Amino acid sequence: MYQEIVPVLAEDVFAILGDKQSVEILNASSTGLQSSSNGIGNQTKKQYYIRTKQLLKAGLVQRDKGRFSLTCLGAVVYHAQLVVEAGVNNYWKLKAIDSITSSGEIGEQERTKLIKTIIDNNTIESILVAQR
Repeated sequence: MYQEIVPVLAEDVFAILGDKQSVEILNASSTGLQSSSNGIGNQTKKQYYIRTKQLLKAGLVQRDKGRFSLTCLGAVVYHAQLVVEAGVNNYWKLKAIDSITSSGEIGEQERTKLIKTIIDNNTIESILVAQR
């Protein structure tokens, strides 16, 4: 049977990920979540099935042999979410860099050195060094 493919919008992905329980399912799917699971955390079965249906419809997860796994898009979104979490975990370090940089008393080379000294996450470091 032919099923129409509807493109996913970034807003749709953000809306789905705005729900903590959907993020938990996405994270669990990264390691292969049993599709007959009774939910994750404190979700009811109904909440679990509604959220997995949304993730399936958005193309973030796929069901294969009774397990949910990430699609290619899901893997990209999952890793982007990990970067966001790392940013939040380094919030105060990032605020310190912003504060020092906004003072205008530091040049580009010193800024780069500061970032490499303070930030211990290569992905965040490379994002900040590339930022001008």
